[in-house]
Amino acid sequence: MALLLRVYINPKLIRKVKLTKIPESVEQLKDELREKLELEGEFSVQYEDPDFGEAVCSLMDITELPAEKAVLHVLWNNNETPSPPPSHTPSSISSLDAANISSPSSSHSASSAIRTYMRNISKWPTPFQIPSFSYDVELKLRKGNDIFEKTGTGLSVIRDMKMEILDKLAQEIFALKAYPEKYEIESVASELVNKHPCLKEPGSGTGYDGWATSIKYKLGNYRSKLRQAGCNEVSVNRKRRRDEDDEGRFTLKKPKRGEVNHVPDYPKNYDDDVLEDQRCLLVDAMKKKGKDIELISEKMDLTFSLRRKEIVQLEPMVLEIQERWPALFLEEQICEEFCRITTKDLIGNFRAALDKYAPRLLKLYRARKGAFSQDMDNLLEKLDEQTSNIEMHRRRTSLEGLPIFVRENSRKLFLTCLVTDPEDERTKGVKMGILTVLSDDAPTSLPTEVNIAIVLEEAIVLTDLPDLPTAFAYLFGLLYALNMEFPKEHKYTFEAIQHIFMELSTSCSQRVRSLKTKLLL
Repeated sequence: MALLLRVYINPKLIRKVKLTKIPESVEQLKDELREKLELEGEFSVQYEDPDFGEAVCSLMDITELPAEKAVLHVLWNNNETPSPPPSHTPSSISSLDAANISSPSSSHSASSAIRTYMRNISKWPTPFQIPSFSYDVELKLRKGNDIFEKTGTGLSVIRDMKMEILDKLAQEIFALKAYPEKYEIESVASELVNKHPCLKEPGSGTGYDGWATSIKYKLGNYRSKLRQAGCNEVSVNRKRRRDEDDEGRFTLKKPKRGEVNHVPDYPKNYDDDVLEDQRCLLVDAMKKKGKDIELISEKMDLTFSLRRKEIVQLEPMVLEIQERWPALFLEEQICEEFCRITTKDLIGNFRAALDKYAPRLLKLYRARKGAFSQDMDNLLEKLDEQTSNIEMHRRRTSLEGLPIFVRENSRKLFLTCLVTDPEDERTKGVKMGILTVLSDDAPTSLPTEVNIAIVLEEAIVLTDLPDLPTAFAYLFGLLYALNMEFPKEHKYTFEAIQHIFMELSTSCSQRVRSLKTKLLL
């Protein structure tokens, strides 16, 4: 019987391996891992035990290993943490099997030039650090603060001094966020008068309303200067000559879902032509049978700015992106791209949040199931019928019930079909969803899952996924990687994942805020 393994080699590298048969001993399993993953050094093996909620246990006997699918952790002896070299031979495992899922701390060692124009702060700083100004301005502010402390008299700010303060603040704000929210601009103005009370405006309720307005307009002027200088993030919003009908459809292409690096500038000494050559090398690397995963990751890192400019500015179809950027649909690159865009660990954060909220979601579903359609009853009854791997089924049910709880149609997001159904019929009319392929020779109550896939724009873009929660995480990551809007019919479901699970925004709809409040009670 075949065995599918997900192997955690170290915090930076996770691999998927298929064995044609179950090893007869733990030592034989280790030999198989050494051969297929080209591991060197001494190590022991741990596994995630489904009987104890996926808790990690040491593998002492091969019979303890879960059947068909298992998650292994390699524990290196003597604090060794070697990683396998890149594979170049035809005997290497396929691209998906060899895919390593990276976390933010495991981004590949790209040169510093590649990261020069990428932000690395995902949350607005609280408090905002007011920068230092030129010596003469700092001297005036220091004396002004002393006088304000003694007499309560504010400083009379001349035009040149105000312009320097605003210019410096605009640069500091843009370094964090090109299009800050109103409350973020107000936090800057508030900290400015807190640090320099002599700048507080008399007669103003807060003392900084005027400064907030000035900062807002100065930031707009600063973006205009950067647009003229060729800054990608603001250049994508340059209005061009179009038909009158098209002009009415112009929308501001700015980060709206917690993106940190929305459209970064090109690395130093790289232009469109050079990056296009690198993209072609990346496509060639993807055509090889023995894929060089390290090379692919390096080229994906290097071409990130070109890819984001294309996707955000041109808004191509998914099939066009697949043709130009095939590596973007590898499991590990979905995680890497999500990390580049948001600085967040897609799989790690999603799993941690699901483990945290799944019990609370299920409790909510059971407490209020009478308020929902029959779908919620069917979902909970199906969960109660399970006799093995209960924790996995609870996680799955908590996700499948989320659209129902926020009053959306779960059947349009979580799709099912039989393995005998024609392939074109499986995805017909599906803009976005997770497709579970079922065997047609199993009992109706407990069908056998043959495959789990992700569908975008009527095309299957990712297949052979281990479980529905993992598929949901990859779908969420693809929406960011492809800059796709959340579907209207599942707006609140994805907003809940964005706001509650991944903590990618501070504002949300009232419906999602209500759900979050219930989960935190």
